Amino acid sequence: MESDWQLSLPFGGRTRSFLVHVPPGAATAPLPVVVNFHGGASNAAQQRRYSGMNATADRHGFVVVYPDGTGMRPGQRRFLTFNAGRCCPPAMTNNVDDVGFTHAIIDLLARRLPVDGRRVYATGMSNGGMMAHRLAADSALVAAVAPVAGQLNVATFAPRRPVPVLEFHSVDDTRARYGGGESPPARRGRFPGFPPVEEGLARWAAHNGCPPVPVASGTITGARGTINEGQTLTVLSYGPGRSGAEVVLYKFTGAGHVWPGSTQSLPVLLGRPTTLADANEVMWRFFAAHPLG
Repeated sequence: MESDWQLSLPFGGRTRSFLVHVPPGAATAPLPVVVNFHGGASNAAQQRRYSGMNATADRHGFVVVYPDGTGMRPGQRRFLTFNAGRCCPPAMTNNVDDVGFTHAIIDLLARRLPVDGRRVYATGMSNGGMMAHRLAADSALVAAVAPVAGQLNVATFAPRRPVPVLEFHSVDDTRARYGGGESPPARRGRFPGFPPVEEGLARWAAHNGCPPVPVASGTITGARGTINEGQTLTVLSYGPGRSGAEVVLYKFTGAGHVWPGSTQSLPVLLGRPTTLADANEVMWRFFAAHPLG
């Protein structure tokens, strides 16, 4: 079976595109799917390269989907965004139905592959992480989500069921600010400031019936002379709550607006990378533990 596809489908009056990676030996067994949304002003190909998730998919046997957002012009292939609720233009201002688009992708894949509908998950970077939150809040498609550097940022919050949530975020993220508030000066006025990370996770914890105070499992400190020098990682866990749904935060200090485990970040633009955790491996263990009941 061919392992990499570039596909498109008509949706919402547009031709929407996405990339698919199928792991080796995926012929007949029902396959988990991870939808991996790119960040604002990026695209599917850049997210595939930056996150490095294809290698993780091959190790663990799941399909990865990288959707393209939309731009200001039809057919635009760069500088794309997703409508994550309260972020980000132009998808937000155009009221693009990216939740419906994601459903359409999974429907198309299920006609081509033996997709396991109980094991569909979502992640994403920045605006894409916010999109993963919105997908969990606005539909029953995904079993669990793991946003990276993108907090819950929806206009309304009424999930249909408990959803396990794992978020990776640095307190020193200057793009999607951990404590909330306005984005960097060059982007002010384009959309409202972001809410605090822990406020969104507390909303998920309350919805899932988790205890209101998270438990810390210890802190990892970066070794001197390494890429992680001066950084820390603390894991905070709420729950589990109803139906085993838990909320977990990988809270970094000293790292930037980055995908943990990737060293392909641009420090001038995004801040310092970190390898204190491999986001791909951590989120896959989390996903594998949380299929739909």
